[in-house]
Amino acid sequence: MRTLNGTRSWLAHGMRHVPSADDWLSAAESARLAGLPHPKRRSELRLSRWTAKQAIAEVLGLGTDPGSLARIEVRPASSGAPVVCHDGVPAPLAVSLTDRADWAVCLLGPPGTALGCDLELVEPRSAAFVRTWFTARERETVAAGDRSVLANLIWSAKESALKVLRTGLRRDTRSVEVELGAAGPEWSPLVVRAAEGDEFPGWWRRYGDFLLTCAAAAPGEPPRSLAEPPSLATAVPSHGWLSEVRRTAPSPVPAPRPGRAATGPPE
Repeated sequence: MRTLNGTRSWLAHGMRHVPSADDWLSAAESARLAGLPHPKRRSELRLSRWTAKQAIAEVLGLGTDPGSLARIEVRPASSGAPVVCHDGVPAPLAVSLTDRADWAVCLLGPPGTALGCDLELVEPRSAAFVRTWFTARERETVAAGDRSVLANLIWSAKESALKVLRTGLRRDTRSVEVELGAAGPEWSPLVVRAAEGDEFPGWWRRYGDFLLTCAAAAPGEPPRSLAEPPSLATAVPSHGWLSEVRRTAPSPVPAPRPGRAATGPPE
């Protein structure tokens, strides 16, 4: 097994890349999948694990057949952050996962690195959303530009930083503040400052309808894509899990016939 060097790497996959069989999941992952009652959660778990395993296998020089992938396991730590194991032993790398609209991204870094990534859509955000979750300075940034881009970009950067902090949205989003740097030709810099004074430098990039951000506890170069061009470059948002909901939803209750009571359970 190779050891990841100082380079941070990322990989994106869409739902169309995920096989229909589940023989590439570990026994624990299969059990967790079976325990999820909602199609959306099952869909997200399969997508994020498939993407992570493909990225991990690439950087560590492991096989990508179902049996080899099943030996890779992404476990949730007590904080909820993902931890990678191979044959039950922690693997020499750090990982962050994110998914949105039938697409997932896995960000990998050297062991011991605190990092986070987040994927969001360019979509409308209300003034109430910005007012509730953003700092005064962030609200000024959004007001000076395109809200559908800037509000989602700032939100995504917050999510990335909160993953670095291992708190997620359990922490007040206004306790971290995003500052965007000068736009670059590909990746653009950002920094997220926590109320305690810690700074988390990071990067962001737009791919069509998607915004991808990453942050870490230490400075670093923009992450390197494990696939060129990245599949996210031509990604189209979708919500495939809805088809399962429609397929398994109970038939609607017929309207009462004239003369029948409109209350009570159907006969």
